[in-house]
Amino acid sequence: MLLELLCWCFGATVLLYFLFFWLIPTVVQFNGSLALLWHDVIVERALDTLTRSSRPQRLLSVVKKRAAHGDPQSVISAIDYFCRHNEWAMNVGDEKGCILDSVVSELNPERVLELGTYCGYSTIRIARILPPGARLITLEFNPDYAAIARQVIAWAGLEDKVQLVEGASEDWIPRIKEHFGIETFDFVFLDHWKDRYLPDTKLMEECGLLRKGTVLLADNVICPGVPDYLQYVRSSPSYESYYFKSHLEYTQAEDGLEKSVFLG
Repeated sequence: MLLELLCWCFGATVLLYFLFFWLIPTVVQFNGSLALLWHDVIVERALDTLTRSSRPQRLLSVVKKRAAHGDPQSVISAIDYFCRHNEWAMNVGDEKGCILDSVVSELNPERVLELGTYCGYSTIRIARILPPGARLITLEFNPDYAAIARQVIAWAGLEDKVQLVEGASEDWIPRIKEHFGIETFDFVFLDHWKDRYLPDTKLMEECGLLRKGTVLLADNVICPGVPDYLQYVRSSPSYESYYFKSHLEYTQAEDGLEKSVFLG
């Protein structure tokens, strides 16, 4: 009886291990909705409970262990390693990150706004290739994320190039001109709450923060998706838009970036 029970427990353990570490992760690689449900809800909550820590805290720990202090590229590599080999996280990711790099490098912006900092991954990607004297303002609604992002950005040695602001985008956008003394932005990266992409874009227009030639780059336009935003920038005579097909970060599920040039 005891032997039978031990065999049953061993078999159940092997089955759970097979499902949790191989079958389910393999299946969700090709379906964005399932990937988000699995990684961003089930796995994250389970690990938060087991480790009594948060995903951003675990990410920060890996950065401090694997990345060289003051080396932005090594911080990016450490986060990519964490997300591919330890625990998925919703950064822009390495594949789309290269597209982000190319857009920023081509534009060479001096005034940059990022909506949605999370743990600072995309902030670092942008800041490390900005020209001398450029300003990057990044807004983060979640104070816990902001606290981690500040440490990650500082570990990369970019705290002097980045101004991280806590609060809701709809509260800060109307105050940017007065608070920061910035008239317009050259480049805006949208990677925050997806239901805020369209209203915040319209709010930036109303507040006069976009000039002719300002480039908006929006992440996750397919997964989770922002159909109202895409319909707006693709149909409005005020924008010229281009879609960069790619994949949801660290998966094979389709996603992409939408680059929209404000025409005034």
